[in-house]
Amino acid sequence: LFLLLLNSSSILAQQRKPPVGGRLAIVVDERLAALRATPQLNGRLVRRLSRGRLLAVRAIKTSADGISFFLVNISSRTHGWIQREAVVSPSRPGDDQRLLTLIERSEGFDRITRARIFLDHFQRSRLRPTVLLLLGNTSEELAAKLSRDASRRLKEDRGDAPEFTYFLNYTGLDRYNRHGITFVFNQSTKRFHYDGAAWRELIRRYPHSPAAAEAKINLDSLYSQLRVN
Repeated sequence: LFLLLLNSSSILAQQRKPPVGGRLAIVVDERLAALRATPQLNGRLVRRLSRGRLLAVRAIKTSADGISFFLVNISSRTHGWIQREAVVSPSRPGDDQRLLTLIERSEGFDRITRARIFLDHFQRSRLRPTVLLLLGNTSEELAAKLSRDASRRLKEDRGDAPEFTYFLNYTGLDRYNRHGITFVFNQSTKRFHYDGAAWRELIRRYPHSPAAAEAKINLDSLYSQLRVN
């Protein structure tokens, strides 16, 4: 058995500095993240904001049709109004549950990125064990698809270098690497597996949580699969 661990850079190694002037908030639903000049859905568009963007909330206002907007700074020079549901704030009670619900309703890589936002910013939430479990389980599910995609791609496009190096340089892994998600590669089965980091953190930090019991089962299964020759 030949296993290799993908080296990853630190999670969001150079974290953007949040803007000043208000309470920290993070964009989690880019579908609603239109920064507008006025607190109205038909207000002039200033710009679209990407998921993970850090904001400073200055005020809140409800429009005539009942939609709440935050007045936010996105830099020292740029501000505007954004729909409340597009963002979460670690200091706002209940926003950890709102983000968890969004994570649970997400799929694939969207779930990964939103789970990472939760773990990076909701350090004291009682919901962290649940999110860690979701992150680990989803990463292992996606490893199967990555394995199929890499095998199909590399079957058609491979040169003279050792086979495993093409798998470990597969471009489909890059976006996971940037979010601190690491995979191991089993050369015998030509399959990626999630390395289990979230499960191990869950067991270490929350050993008595219901999620920890499932994480241990998942780790045992992972180690069993990695022993396959």
